[in-house]
Amino acid sequence: MPDESPLSPDLAARLKRDAYGLVAAVVQQHDTGEVLMLGWMDDEALHRTLTEGRVTFWSRSRGEYWRKGDTSGHVQHVRSVALDCDGDALLVRVDQVGAACHTGERTCFFTDLSAVSA
Repeated sequence: MPDESPLSPDLAARLKRDAYGLVAAVVQQHDTGEVLMLGWMDDEALHRTLTEGRVTFWSRSRGEYWRKGDTSGHVQHVRSVALDCDGDALLVRVDQVGAACHTGERTCFFTDLSAVSA
């Protein structure tokens, strides 16, 4: 992850990153409101997302950037990006093509915990 932020100074100052320089990014289908997934972005991933029109994340497990859909074809076209009031989370509204989850499910949030015994 780069040391210098590619973001505007105003936006970079508003972000509250974790100890690894990351901000949570909730991805939502723009027209239905369906929550699709959660990913992590550093300044570079957010910059790419804002300028390229496709969602880019920082993969904590692989230690590299990945643009959603480059290998699966399940592309996320960015419709809007909003920062929450605390500056520590992003809401990325997208037009999802195909499944959002790496398991092949439409959304990563398919496990209903109310059906699971505590």
